[in-house]
Amino acid sequence: MADLQEQLTKYLTDAYSIEQQALAQMRTAPDLAGHPDLERIFAEHLTETEQQEERIGALLEKRGASPSRIKDAVMALGGKAFILFARSQPDTTGKLTVHSHSYEALEEASYELLMGVAERAGEDEVAEAARLIRDQETRMRERIAGLFDEAADASLREVDPDDLEEQLAKYLADAHAIEAQAIQLLQRGPKIGGVPELEELYARHLEQSRDQQRRVEERLSAHDASPNRLQDAAMRLGALNWGAFFQAQPDTPGKLAAFAYAFEHLEIGGYELLRRVAQRAGDEETAAVADGIIVEERAMAGSVQALFPKALDASLAA
Repeated sequence: MADLQEQLTKYLTDAYSIEQQALAQMRTAPDLAGHPDLERIFAEHLTETEQQEERIGALLEKRGASPSRIKDAVMALGGKAFILFARSQPDTTGKLTVHSHSYEALEEASYELLMGVAERAGEDEVAEAARLIRDQETRMRERIAGLFDEAADASLREVDPDDLEEQLAKYLADAHAIEAQAIQLLQRGPKIGGVPELEELYARHLEQSRDQQRRVEERLSAHDASPNRLQDAAMRLGALNWGAFFQAQPDTPGKLAAFAYAFEHLEIGGYELLRRVAQRAGDEETAAVADGIIVEERAMAGSVQALFPKALDASLAA
């Protein structure tokens, strides 16, 4: 039981660090939202996030522990770095919305795992707090998903109708780059998944991701465009770095499953915007391709989520 209590403290510390990054993002997100409805939900979730951080901090204090200051600093810096990136993009609203949709999924998964550890340790107070915050993150993710239309409109507001073709090619190039990162990560997934069912799932989705990238390439070719090779290379490098990070963790199966769940929601958000841009550009074939991939990514996210308990068991066994 002592080891389980130690693991619970580590999962609480991770949750606190994730909230630090969320706060760094939420404090700036309303100013970058680009649409009143997005601005409103980001502002409301900032208040919610502040309460979540306070609650997790109090639980750590009760356990005689303190957050990892170095980890907190890295996570907060990551949040600020993304805001700077989003601010530099011509479609800030779209990038911010897609990333926020994914980050809420990461928080949702992290609190699901924390709840599982707390339940196994018989810590009802921590389990109840994790359940409450998980549900808040799920609702926020769903609220963001309900505003993809508004995000697409805000991103394209300043674009001349004659430039929609160029914008569509950029969104297709973004999708190609995201698939490049997915493929690189999934190539490592079967080796470090930790659970036979997850290893098999990652292997199957690797082939599916390769097919998705091929479909995106076909649509790029139809628009006389090509993938952004530099962007693809940067995304692949990022995936390699993440792969090395996971391999170094003692609780790889849980962390990898949580990240995979979040990454699926990054892809879902990206393809939701791509579909809308394609529709506005009158390209129903690209819209149909995006729609088909969204179905596949949602199915993958659901499959990963269903295996959270087994991933957690494997992490705790390690």
